[in-house]
Amino acid sequence: MPTSLPSKLDIRHPIIQAPMAGISPPALAAAVSGAGGLGSIAVGTSTPQQARAAIAAVREKTDRPFNVNVFTHAPAKADPAREAAWLEWLRPHFAHFGAEPPAQLTEIYRSFLADEPMLELLLETRPAVVSFHFGLPPQAWIDALKGAGIVLFATATSLSEAMRIEAAGIDVIVAQGIEAGGHRGIFDPGAPDPALPTFELLEQLRDKVALPLVAAGGIMHGQHIRTAFYHGASAVQMGSAFIACPESSAPPHHRALIANGANLQTELSAVISGRPARGIVNKLFTDVGAAGHPPLPDYPVTYDAAKALHAAASKAGSQDYSVNWGGVNFAQARAMPAAELVALLADEMKQTV
Repeated sequence: MPTSLPSKLDIRHPIIQAPMAGISPPALAAAVSGAGGLGSIAVGTSTPQQARAAIAAVREKTDRPFNVNVFTHAPAKADPAREAAWLEWLRPHFAHFGAEPPAQLTEIYRSFLADEPMLELLLETRPAVVSFHFGLPPQAWIDALKGAGIVLFATATSLSEAMRIEAAGIDVIVAQGIEAGGHRGIFDPGAPDPALPTFELLEQLRDKVALPLVAAGGIMHGQHIRTAFYHGASAVQMGSAFIACPESSAPPHHRALIANGANLQTELSAVISGRPARGIVNKLFTDVGAAGHPPLPDYPVTYDAAKALHAAASKAGSQDYSVNWGGVNFAQARAMPAAELVALLADEMKQTV
């Protein structure tokens, strides 16, 4: 079992709970960190004030290290014509519930790249780890965060992204395979996606970059973790495995899908948010994402529409348009307290040959 990265992070187990926006609240992060893993919170959907409160909430529950994740996508560019066309595409779905689509769409989440107050907050609060998803911030910001003693992670879905991460002076690469739930960390969503499985990506990176690799995507139990180590990982990042924990903020419908998910499938689609993301298939994938749909507004403007549609459906008693992120092995999630899951995973790592 690798020891260098856990030692660097001051954690007992090479298990990182993925920062799942909307699903990984401070209680989950604190439970994982308290059990010897690295818990994570995601503040990409938060204001600096909300992020400050979340960081404080984790620290109220544990004095152990944890990760704060930010979204480093290119800020959305308004395109009224494209946004109006997308709303018209969605109009029949709203009409099914006797509702109208919103009059206009907005950029509901600010990119870290355009949020200097968030940078100032991180420099002030100094979490043990800060992780970047969707790309990299300016080099001066990277240098400032490193100068504050913060360990930096960044997600790579390809060798070219990993090499850019290494060149920028980031400390750790999160190698995200195509199996992973939620949003692909791909830097440029308009570029071809190599769509490499997690272990193939690790093999491609292990001899080309010198940074520690964290395997992310499809990892649910001890055998998966040991296999990730075999392919060059120094730790694993697990998201879907923790969604069923009572400390997560997953809603009842999402939990029910996981509990009864043996015959359900996941797919990647950009129609929910404007960037490719993997979730449990429902009408957002099959109907909203049907062939012939118009060009998507930028991320996260598209997400504003999906959230409005889900709200209309939910008000009418339907979960057909709910967003239920999950990796390909989501149905293997075990519903138990997060600390117990970390202990079980650590035990499985030792027992698995």
